[in-house]
Amino acid sequence: MVSFRIRTLALPVLTAGILSSCVVPDDTSRLAKVDATTAAARKEMVGLSEADVRMCAGFPTAMADAGGSGQIWTYQRAVQRGNLSVVVPTLAVGAIPAVGGSVNVAPGGYCNTQIRMVDGRVAEVAYAGDNNLPNSRDALCVSTVDACVAYARQRHQKATAVSR
Repeated sequence: MVSFRIRTLALPVLTAGILSSCVVPDDTSRLAKVDATTAAARKEMVGLSEADVRMCAGFPTAMADAGGSGQIWTYQRAVQRGNLSVVVPTLAVGAIPAVGGSVNVAPGGYCNTQIRMVDGRVAEVAYAGDNNLPNSRDALCVSTVDACVAYARQRHQKATAVSR
């Protein structure tokens, strides 16, 4: 009976120990690919007017004068993702003095999307913050720019249809 209890307790403890050693590194930039939407925004938003950006992204959280380089509009987004927390109680089993711990998956993050405006038009889009997912860089910034990418594509299609 005692050996059965040790076996039933040992399996979850060993599994938790193995899982807790599988940690995603803080800097995933070498491992993860750039998110397709945020990469598209860097190219497709260039040329949009200030009014266009307000239509697709809303009003910026902050604005700063960049001297002779125009203005920088910042959109700040805090992302609270669902968490999965698994807590393993501390156990003393035979020769193993104390094993326990916890695993936390998908913590929150934030993204600052910076849009540089020159002469009233988008000149550059950049991202900063704790905005990476384990397999995708800048992925937490998608919610800021996804509507602008669609907006820019729609305006490009209309301009192409008119010029024909």
